[in-house]
Amino acid sequence: MTDRAALRTPFCDLVGTDWPIVQTGMGWVAYPPLAAAASGAGALGIVASAMMTFDDLVKAIAEVQAATDRPFGVNLRADAPDASERIALMAREGVRVVSFAQAPRPELIAQAKESGMVVVCSIGARRHAEKVAGWGADAVIVQGGEGGGHTGQVPTTLLLPQVVDAVGDRLAVIGAGGFFDGRGLVAALAYGAQGIAMGTRFLLTRESPVAPAVKDVYLAKSVTDTVVTTQVDGVPHRVLRTELVDTLERSGHVASLWRAARNAVAFKRLSGARWADVIREGMAMKRAQELTWSQVVMAANTPMLIKLALVDGRPDIGVMASGQVVGLIGDLPSCAELVERIVAEAVEVLDRLSAG
Repeated sequence: MTDRAALRTPFCDLVGTDWPIVQTGMGWVAYPPLAAAASGAGALGIVASAMMTFDDLVKAIAEVQAATDRPFGVNLRADAPDASERIALMAREGVRVVSFAQAPRPELIAQAKESGMVVVCSIGARRHAEKVAGWGADAVIVQGGEGGGHTGQVPTTLLLPQVVDAVGDRLAVIGAGGFFDGRGLVAALAYGAQGIAMGTRFLLTRESPVAPAVKDVYLAKSVTDTVVTTQVDGVPHRVLRTELVDTLERSGHVASLWRAARNAVAFKRLSGARWADVIREGMAMKRAQELTWSQVVMAANTPMLIKLALVDGRPDIGVMASGQVVGLIGDLPSCAELVERIVAEAVEVLDRLSAG
């Protein structure tokens, strides 16, 4: 029988986990209870801080540390005005991993590494992986087109080996998009990756803060019930297909901009941000992601529409990011049960392969 130690990769030693499994930093979902449960199960839990104020992040880090002594990470927006201050906070508090949803500035990577943290960048194209590898990142999460949220066009089965061949000798490559079980973990390792990252699968666990009724909506979907739309925030975004999303798809550009502007005002009120900070973030987003001004305005849709569904429990008027893998998920295990299941399945697959 295959020794479970065969599943450990250099990534496990890099970040201090038992298994090469990452719970991704999903906005409104990857909060302390989920991150702590994932890390406690031997995976790498990540707190999503994009929708948090600085003070919220201080509390979130303390909450995770009170719940587990295992390593965890915090996901940052690379274009956030206070990204440097947040990295300094994480360093002071002993956070093991800083992850970025977009390509960070080289100086942010340098700051994190000088503080002793592991830097993980999420990418969707080979050229992006090569860029952050040159800047000193330690690992990349490579998301294929079937993944949820902001996504590209290249499927994981093509993108992952491409990135492994390009940068696998310089940093750890983690596959994302379409993973949910032990078979997927073994497949990723076969491609040359050092682990897998999962969003939708961890969203559908008992520790996930998503409302039960909304989880039921996810569980009822098939692999064809997602759509990639640009009507949420101006860039390709994979979400569950709903009546609202279909309406957004049919709406004109002017209507989309008006709705986005209204949501920007609502999000400012919710977050307590100053207009000066909102404008500065918008300008940083425009530069970092090479967006048009209309796309920047439409980006205000994302936090409010996702919050309506996932936090407020209103899938009828909100948007639910999801990978296509949602159609293969049919239960709500705890994080501990999920990780144990994946490891056990992966061992079974290796045993079957070795038996010939």
